[in-house]
Amino acid sequence: MGGFFGAISRKNCILDVFFGTDYHSHLGTRRGGMAFYDKEKGFQRQIHNIENTPFRTKFENDLPKFSGNAGIGCISDTDPQPLLVRSHLGLFAIATVGIINNAEALVEETFSGPGHQFMAMSSGKINTTELTAALINQRDNLVDGIHHAQEVIDGSCTILLLAQDSIIAARDRLGRLPVLVGQNIEGCCVSFESFAYHKLGYQDYYELGPGEIVRITEDGVEQLAPAGDKMKICSFLWTYYGYPNSNYEGKNVEVMRCRNGEIMAREEEKSGTLPDVDFVAGMPDSGVPHAIGYANHSHKPFARPFVKYTPTWARSFTPANQQMRNLVAEMKQIPVPELIQNKKLLFVDDSIVRGTQLHETVQFLYESGAKEVHMRSACPPIMYGCKYLNFSRSNSEMELLTRKTIQKLEGDEGQNHIAEYADGKTERGKCLLRSICEEMGFDSLGYQSLDGLLEAIGLDRDKVCTYCWTGEE
Repeated sequence: MGGFFGAISRKNCILDVFFGTDYHSHLGTRRGGMAFYDKEKGFQRQIHNIENTPFRTKFENDLPKFSGNAGIGCISDTDPQPLLVRSHLGLFAIATVGIINNAEALVEETFSGPGHQFMAMSSGKINTTELTAALINQRDNLVDGIHHAQEVIDGSCTILLLAQDSIIAARDRLGRLPVLVGQNIEGCCVSFESFAYHKLGYQDYYELGPGEIVRITEDGVEQLAPAGDKMKICSFLWTYYGYPNSNYEGKNVEVMRCRNGEIMAREEEKSGTLPDVDFVAGMPDSGVPHAIGYANHSHKPFARPFVKYTPTWARSFTPANQQMRNLVAEMKQIPVPELIQNKKLLFVDDSIVRGTQLHETVQFLYESGAKEVHMRSACPPIMYGCKYLNFSRSNSEMELLTRKTIQKLEGDEGQNHIAEYADGKTERGKCLLRSICEEMGFDSLGYQSLDGLLEAIGLDRDKVCTYCWTGEE
C-alpha cells in the first residue's frame, strides 16, 4: 500500500517530514522519498529503495542537504515518488496512494498520440503517480484536475501535492484511506496516521471527508472542494494495516482490535464452540490485541508461546520471493518451550490470506511440542482481492486460501456459492472450515463474522468498505 506525510511551517520542517514519513514505514516496503521547497534553493528531492534497508537509515545522510519550510514524504509499495512535475499549472511535487486498475487503458486512450510520452519503469509499466499528474494537467487548474483524475481512475487515488506556497491534500473520492491535518504554533502537517504528528508535537486539527480537497499553509486549512456524502473507508485499516495508536473517523485501532477479540469470544461462548485451551495467544504482532480481547472475555490466560526475533529480521514480507519470505518468517520464530510443550493453544491472527506462512507456523508449534493448536481469524474469510488499494501481492483471487479450498471442494461450481462458503453456519461454510483445518493442521478454525467486525469498528455499515469479504462495492 503506502502512506505519506507533509508539513509546512514558519521554521525549517525537514526533521518533521523525515520522522513523520518514517512513522508510515509499516504501510510500505519498496520505495521511500521526500521533496522540499526552499525559497532560495527551490525544490529538492530524493528517492531511495527501502526493500532491504529502513527508510530512516536510507535518508539520514540526505538530511543535511535539504532545506525548506515546506515538504512532503512518501512510503510506497509500488512507484518511486514523490515526483517533480512541470506543466502549465506550475512546478510542483506530487505523491499518491491507491491503485489504478485501468492505467493501461488511460494511457492508451488519452496519451498514445504524437507529442505524449511517459518514462517507463524497469518493469515496463507506467509510474501511476506520473499518470495521475498527467491527468491533473489536462485541466485548467489543480482542483479541476484532481477531480478529473479521481473520476476517470478505476480504483482509488489519494493525493498530496507540494506547491511553492502551500500543500494541497485530496482524499480519495470515497474516502477509502484517511487524511488528517495536525497543527502546532509554527504551522500544519498532513498525515495518514494521527500518532505520527502527535509524536512531533502537533495536535488534531482537521480530518478530510471523502473527496475533499484542501490547501494547507502554516496558518491553517482552506477548503478548495467540499467533501462528498458517500464514504467507503477500508475496514482493513482497523483489522491490520493501521498502527495501534491511530484514530480514523474517531475510532482508535487498538481499542477496536481488543473489542473485536471480545466479540469473537462472546459469540463462540453463545454458540458453545469456545475450546478448552491452556493459553490464548496472538500471532505477532498485529494479532496480539485481538487475542487480548479474546482472552479477557473468555477468561483464558493470555500468553506468548513464541516471539519474533526482530533486531535483524524486522519484516518477513520484504523479500519479493515467496519462498524467501517463508524462510525469513521461520527464522524469526523463537519458541518459549515452557508455554508450548503439552499445551492446548488458541491463536488469533489478524487475517488469513494465502495461509502459506501460517501453515509453517502451525508445523513449528507442533514440532515444539504443542498438544493442540486452534486458530481464529479476526476478520471474515477473505474471498476477493482488493481492487481499491494495493495491499496484497496476490496476482489472482485463486491464490487466496479460501478460494483455492473451494475450488478443490467443488471446482468451478463452488465459485458460484461464495456467500454460503463465507458463512460458517451453512453446510458449505462448515465444510470450508473442516477442509482448511485438515490442510493446515488446526484442531479447530473460526472466523470473525462480518457483523461482529462492523460492531467492533463502530461506524455505520454503509460507510465501511467490506469488498474483500463480500465482493460488494
